[in-house]
Amino acid sequence: MRDLGWVAHFFCFYKTLSKEPSAFKIQDNLVLGMNESYGFLKSMKFTNQAQLAYCTNVHRGNSWAETFNALEKYVMDVRKRVASDKRFAIGLRLSAEAGRELSDPAEINRFRKWLDQKNAYIFTINGFPYGNFHGTRVKEEVYRPDWTTQERLDYTLLLFSILEQLLESGEEGSVSTLPGSFKEFLPKNTIPELMFKNLETCALEIERLAGPKNLDLHLGMEPEPLGMFETTPETVSFFEKLFQSTSTEEILRKRIGVNYDCCHLAIEYEDAHEGLDAYVNRGIRLSKLHLSSALSVIPNSNNLEKLRSFVEPVYLHQVALGKEGVCIQRIKDLDLALDAQKANKLPDADEWRVHFHVPLHASPGKELGDTRIHVLDTLFWLSKNPEMCKHLEMETYTWEVLPDHLQAGSVVEQVAREYNWTLEQMTNIGFELA
Repeated sequence: MRDLGWVAHFFCFYKTLSKEPSAFKIQDNLVLGMNESYGFLKSMKFTNQAQLAYCTNVHRGNSWAETFNALEKYVMDVRKRVASDKRFAIGLRLSAEAGRELSDPAEINRFRKWLDQKNAYIFTINGFPYGNFHGTRVKEEVYRPDWTTQERLDYTLLLFSILEQLLESGEEGSVSTLPGSFKEFLPKNTIPELMFKNLETCALEIERLAGPKNLDLHLGMEPEPLGMFETTPETVSFFEKLFQSTSTEEILRKRIGVNYDCCHLAIEYEDAHEGLDAYVNRGIRLSKLHLSSALSVIPNSNNLEKLRSFVEPVYLHQVALGKEGVCIQRIKDLDLALDAQKANKLPDADEWRVHFHVPLHASPGKELGDTRIHVLDTLFWLSKNPEMCKHLEMETYTWEVLPDHLQAGSVVEQVAREYNWTLEQMTNIGFELA
């Protein structure tokens, strides 16, 4: 039996929060030690060499000029609030367009100088969204191009070539990507051989890029609801088939692994300890951990009406219906789930979990809950297995589309509060800041 320890102690506490939202702020401040000054944050690194950043996909930016403007305007402002006197880690998001523009030798040289001047560095890049990620319909298009295409392979290798130039000799760098494809795009239960071929090509090129500077470069494929693989069993099955498809298994195991998103796996009603153990026991690398939280509700008529404020036209908000802690049905998007429920076309469930990234530091309230317990369970597991993953990234990219009552303060203020919450939980669990 695994040691639940600290997480078990807080499980009932978090269940209480989801039922008593009016008590959240008081409880959060007293029990979790929230500190509005953020002055206690001294570093983004821990004594086990783990590194923490927030993903800049929260900010608009499709071109490199737009992306760099967000780094100057927002990221550096966040940095002032949480770690002004320490070297600051940035979780960079680059579209294909921005990546091509940044790859110009003169441009990347300017960016390296800027990082040095700002005492900042890049250790990870989000390579999931290929194109524009804000202000337009994204939905299932975020899975295009998928890993059956040359465009996805070229884009991913472009990001690794950029990362290679931004890292110092001997350092570790990661790129995250989609779970192969979207289930709707491919015939049921089939994995195109071309996908395996492209991933093998990618791994071999990562190996080549890593060699001269002895870098530890790796790609993290991210299970997501209704992705080609979404649950831990599906993900393990995919990787076993991938490894069996190649004569270079050792390189693939070294260079390609899982980007474990807490929001996504919580939506699947999975236990973090069991899932993370499954990857490690099967020799599947944990490339990165996304610290993120999903929306959770008891599906009574009052709560389902409140969910309508989360329906929006930009992102896909998959819904997983649960019964006694087991997923019994998935629906592609929140509006479709609400319409089906209204028409009495859904099975009886005792919980809905929605792919809507909600703030780590604050419950949605109004009798709506979240899955932060999965984040805490993941961090507790990592504290017991500190060598298994060194890259941590907060990823709440939905600030622009959150209902008004959750948009308290600017994006910079909200991200700073997420740092506050995350660092506080990590130190409570036992992580030590370097």
